[in-house]
Amino acid sequence: MTRAHFSDSYLLDPRHPVTVNVIGAGGTGSQVVTSLARMDTALRKLGHPGLFVRVYDPDTVGESNIGRQLFSEADLGLNKAQCLVTRINRFFGNDWAAVPERYREPEDNRFANLFITCTDSKSSRLQLSKLLEAHRPGNGYTDYSTPLYWCDFGNAQKTGQVIMGTIRRNIKQPESKKFETVQRLPFVTEYVKSYARIREEESGPSCSLAEALGKQDLFVNSTLAHLGCSLLWKMFREGVVFCHGFYMNLDTMRVNPISV
Repeated sequence: MTRAHFSDSYLLDPRHPVTVNVIGAGGTGSQVVTSLARMDTALRKLGHPGLFVRVYDPDTVGESNIGRQLFSEADLGLNKAQCLVTRINRFFGNDWAAVPERYREPEDNRFANLFITCTDSKSSRLQLSKLLEAHRPGNGYTDYSTPLYWCDFGNAQKTGQVIMGTIRRNIKQPESKKFETVQRLPFVTEYVKSYARIREEESGPSCSLAEALGKQDLFVNSTLAHLGCSLLWKMFREGVVFCHGFYMNLDTMRVNPISV
């Protein structure tokens, strides 16, 4: 029997826009946030309340970011999160928020239904994992501040992975005679013990685009972002997924799904 995970019902029929915290607005994050803006537009056209996104990143745009990330020379010296969100708000007419700092212990409404991490830092993922483990909600009332899913985007020079995990202890599943339903999906820190292929000391900024391309191939971030956002789109649009992530290799041009 095929294993399947049905999306939490709040994603499909929320009372408010689904809240999303994107941590990291660099190579992958800038591509992911732009794809989320397209997804938000599509969802609203379909009668869904859409998405409300907060983007967290303390870094500023440097020379090495131009060409590989979605920034131009006019953006030099600007905070990445603010630059990206301002552009998207103007283009799509949204009111999304930029936070020019690292994500930390939530205050007020800093929790979200969906967390997306797009960083090179192993420590930031481990810290977020501990935080979300400590705030796993049960199956009670759900609103815009209830954490439901964590989707992690990670990559090395020509390889990468996306892994979707459930924050809520168990996502209630419908009865099915066709599928073996799965309530809980593991975090990236549970699923891949050696998930961070980029050494922490190598994850700092590069001085030039040529140096940056030696660490991450030109299209690895955009390819990873588009495939990962396609998984997110399935969760919103179709309400069911049969894989909760994938491994990607641009050298072999292969994408291997991770079954639920």
